[in-house]
Amino acid sequence: MIFIRGMSMSENPYERFRSEELILRDELAIDRTVLANERTVLAYFRGALTLVIAGVTFIHFFERGILPYIGIAFIPCGLAVGIFGFMRYRKMDACIRTVRRSLTGNAEDSHRLKSRTEK
Repeated sequence: MIFIRGMSMSENPYERFRSEELILRDELAIDRTVLANERTVLAYFRGALTLVIAGVTFIHFFERGILPYIGIAFIPCGLAVGIFGFMRYRKMDACIRTVRRSLTGNAEDSHRLKSRTEK
C-alpha cells in the first residue's frame, strides 16, 4: 500500500468512489474515456503513417544529398511510433476495463445484496 499525503492508495485508485449504483454520468464518463483512448491510438497511427510515407517519398524522389538518409531514418521511426501507440492503447484499455469491471461488479454485488435483504 502506498501512502501519499496521509491518504492510502490501494490497487484500485477509484475505491473511494464506490457507491451502491453507477449513475448515468459515471457510465458516460467511462464511455468518453474509451473513445478518447481510441482517438489517441488513431492519432499515433496517423503520425506513424505520415512518417513512413515521408520516408518512402524522400527515398523515391531524392537521389542525392541527405534527404534519402532522412527517409531511411523516417521509416523505422514511423514503425516505432505505431508500435508504441498500439502498446499504449492496449495498456490503457486494460486499465479502463479493470476500472469498469470493478465499478460495475460492485454495483451488481450491492444490487444483489439489496434484493436479498428485501425478500
